[in-house]
Amino acid sequence: MQCAFHPEASAVRSNRPVLGFHKVSHAYGETVSVRDLDLEIAAGELLCLLGPSGCGKTTALRLAAGLEEPIAGSVELDGQEVAAAGRCAPPEARGIGLVFQDYALFPHLTVAENIAFGLKTRNKVERADRIAECLALVGMAGYGDSYPHMLSGGQRQRIALARALAPDPDLILLDEPFSGLDARLRDEVRDRTLHVLKSTGKAALMVTHDAEEAMFLADRIAVMRDGRLIQVGRPEELYCHPVDAFVAAFFGEVNQLQGRVEKGAVRTPFGKLPAAGLADGTDAQVVIRPEALILEDGPTGMIGEGVARVLASRLLGRTTLVHLCTCETLNEEIHLHARVPGRYVVEENARRRVRIDRTQAFVFPAEAAT
Repeated sequence: MQCAFHPEASAVRSNRPVLGFHKVSHAYGETVSVRDLDLEIAAGELLCLLGPSGCGKTTALRLAAGLEEPIAGSVELDGQEVAAAGRCAPPEARGIGLVFQDYALFPHLTVAENIAFGLKTRNKVERADRIAECLALVGMAGYGDSYPHMLSGGQRQRIALARALAPDPDLILLDEPFSGLDARLRDEVRDRTLHVLKSTGKAALMVTHDAEEAMFLADRIAVMRDGRLIQVGRPEELYCHPVDAFVAAFFGEVNQLQGRVEKGAVRTPFGKLPAAGLADGTDAQVVIRPEALILEDGPTGMIGEGVARVLASRLLGRTTLVHLCTCETLNEEIHLHARVPGRYVVEENARRRVRIDRTQAFVFPAEAAT
């Protein structure tokens, strides 16, 4: 394969995107894994590819790394084409840093020797200075003589990040880097990673299936499904303005109801929701976040529209999850969850009025349901 990319060009910075996918497609045999991917990442930006297993996000990262070749479209680094159908610059010619889920550290090399692996063109003094600088950056100063087996999972992941940063690449690629860590350690390591990436100004592309992790880390999130981009935007844009039920449900638990559009709205147990852009008679999917259900004391009357019975309430720390049931006119019982800030004490079988915060409730065509 031809390699049209010169590594020395990566040191030339411009206003062009650091990484660009342009109508990129990829297939494993007859199975198309990425379809018409159009996406760019700017200098200093951390973008997360988010989606379920098999959606194509890891393949997209491998295309950026040079580990896979596109069957259509092109991949660019700093404005230079590095991959297209029949042409693919190898990973070592791309000037990128890679951080893998399993750390990929050499077990027979010390921490310092692992970090030095990508510094072969520098002299001994320069290598030693850069190793010390990277270890300090990830909070691992003094561990240079240790071996990977002597470190915890979180420490090994920090060393993997230090090794990726050592050659001073413009772009860092991270493939589910925290999925092997326990919850408490994962929070600590990803917080450190965010600070390191922001302090160095690197562009970063990270793959994850964890929506909360993506919202914690990313400047922008690109949601993928079945090899296609579904929505790209800032975390708050995707959470508050999802384009379909799939995206809405991916960012946390939701209540999902079925309905039909009548006079521009869909009826729910707690009132009508506007169905902008949907014609009357359209089958609709209603998505309501648990925090959108607001419980109120006071006279309630019979269970029905606007009133629900409490099945149980469970304190989850900062919030209380309240299990509700209600029914519509056909006596079809519906179970819903409401999330109330703080500690919310309520007896089982108590009745509560419920109203909907419409900013956290969405109506989509039924075919968009998952």
